[in-house]
Amino acid sequence: MTSETLSWTAVCAASEILPNTGVCALVEGRHVAVFRIGDSAFHAIDNIDPKSGASVLSRGLIGSLGERVVVASPLYKNHFDLATGECLEEPQHSVRAHAVRIDNNIVQVALA
Repeated sequence: MTSETLSWTAVCAASEILPNTGVCALVEGRHVAVFRIGDSAFHAIDNIDPKSGASVLSRGLIGSLGERVVVASPLYKNHFDLATGECLEEPQHSVRAHAVRIDNNIVQVALA
């Protein structure tokens, strides 16, 4: 799928997400965590922690492990790659990563 054929959902103004933090959004009925890394990089993954079922990944701590930008789950401390959704400690608990774009300063997400 190309960017033009995806179904985009507006989440919020890009300026409403502080650098190096995340927010939770409901996109087509799915809980999605949207993260802003630095001033201009945005990522989106499922917000549901796969071990607990709680909608909390958007509240995790952002950091890096090697070359990977990750978020640590606030519950079980597993690290999720923000580009791919892969759980580094337990790959079977990986989440989906979603497309993100900025259009007229509005963060938009398309489900994978």
